[in-house]
Amino acid sequence: MIEMEQAKELQKKLASEGVEYCYASYVDVHGVSKAKCVPVSHLAQMMGGSELFTVGALEGMGLVGPHFDECAAVPDLASATILPWDKRYCWFASDMYFHGEPYANCSRVILKRAAEKAAARKLVFNLGIEPEFYVLRRDGDRLLPFQDEVFQGSTPAYDLHQTALAGPFLEELTHYVEELGWGLYSFDQEGGHGQFEIDFGYADVLTTADRLTFFRFMVKCIARKHGAVASFMPKPFSNDFRSGAHHNMSLMDMETKENLFDTSARPAGELAKSYGLDATDETLHFVAGLLDHAQALCVFTCPSYNSYKGLIAQGDMPDMSWAPVLQAYGRNNRSAMLRLPMNRPCIENRAPDMSANFYLSSALSLHAGLDGLDRKGDPGLPLNDNLYLARDIRSQGRNVHRLPRTLLEASDALDESSFARDVLGAEFVDIFVAQKRKEWDAQFYTVTTSERDRFLTAV
Repeated sequence: MIEMEQAKELQKKLASEGVEYCYASYVDVHGVSKAKCVPVSHLAQMMGGSELFTVGALEGMGLVGPHFDECAAVPDLASATILPWDKRYCWFASDMYFHGEPYANCSRVILKRAAEKAAARKLVFNLGIEPEFYVLRRDGDRLLPFQDEVFQGSTPAYDLHQTALAGPFLEELTHYVEELGWGLYSFDQEGGHGQFEIDFGYADVLTTADRLTFFRFMVKCIARKHGAVASFMPKPFSNDFRSGAHHNMSLMDMETKENLFDTSARPAGELAKSYGLDATDETLHFVAGLLDHAQALCVFTCPSYNSYKGLIAQGDMPDMSWAPVLQAYGRNNRSAMLRLPMNRPCIENRAPDMSANFYLSSALSLHAGLDGLDRKGDPGLPLNDNLYLARDIRSQGRNVHRLPRTLLEASDALDESSFARDVLGAEFVDIFVAQKRKEWDAQFYTVTTSERDRFLTAV
């Protein structure tokens, strides 16, 4: 009843601020946003579960078949976000409910369960994500960089002129990020032609996952206003950079507010000292958990067929990709999957890309890290060399493997993970694996024009 009263108060407040409509938004298994829109006068009823969705009609949500009842999308009032570019609308991240209970196969519900597991240990999982994406303009049948002057050189990364040319789009987007209070601290032209990165502050994991879900919606809407197309495809061009979404993770003690990974607040651990690292042992235990479950985790951090065209050392690119290829960790090493940055007390997973469902990628990351903490896991020696030059993976250490090369390989790793089935639910794992194998089949068995041109008369 208290929440319903809060909904009514928020309903009045939003109406007084000019809001006319409210979105109850959730994501499907692929991280794609779905929603119903109601008049602001209907917000309290929406909080009561009035908006129903036949989730069985959507891919990867379970309850398949016309005989199942619907799920209700119930908004989280704390996530209320008035659209900065159209203040008639308010967006809410929502949880799915089935027969009055949180729906077990809802991505946001899965993340909340993981966060509750940390809370039971008096811990808060904080997360910052570095979103990269392309903004392209149409030129007939071609998609070109948003800037109307082609960059001349090997890479446009950090190029001042290219950043300035994208001013109309970037200025509007970053103004809105600041208006939302997300703690914008930098933005730039990234390594790809027409690729950008917007960096803002970290928050607790649920808040960050909500923000990144809204961020993708916002970027697409603003790009469309400028006659452009925003793309979160991991690797849109074979000879250009992929769009990563590095996960920067830390654990905070609820009572002391200390970051368990920060040696300025806590002493360096004996295990860390033995490896020559200025890190807490909690950091290394968390790293060990992430490495132990990295193969299954990869299908959530890199969930599309196209993702694995980005997890390469070089490929068709003129220089190294800056994407990880080995399941390993290192001190400030950008060629490893996990990096311990020198300028911030966190663990950076460099594998995730912008196609991720951030509720799922962060949920299994948290479960894996907590497992490492519980077992006091040892990640082994850090690898601090250029791993792109490593030829013999077996010589690198006991916990070092090649990251999955394909979506099928990553899906199989999840399917075979008893740990993932335990923490995420066997039904959900079966649903997710089935979806990813279906995606693999659809892509793998398609004969492309370039393939036909190359091999039709080759033998």
